[in-house]
Amino acid sequence: MAEFRRKKKKICQMCAGKSVDYKDVMIINKYINEKGKIMPRRMTGACAKHQRHIAQQIKFARFMALIPFVK
Repeated sequence: MAEFRRKKKKICQMCAGKSVDYKDVMIINKYINEKGKIMPRRMTGACAKHQRHIAQQIKFARFMALIPFVK
């Protein structure tokens, strides 16, 4: 039988101690793709609670014109 390799589970960066704030554009840019869309949980590795927080912070940054709605 073929050996199956388990994928290493991503650890939520927010649970590990890092934070996302709408004023920190460099961190926010890691959670949006090249078209300006919010990346899904399976891509970011965030837990459900923190993915909602990330999405909220991205929307605040868009509203404050720190990042564009569409690239």
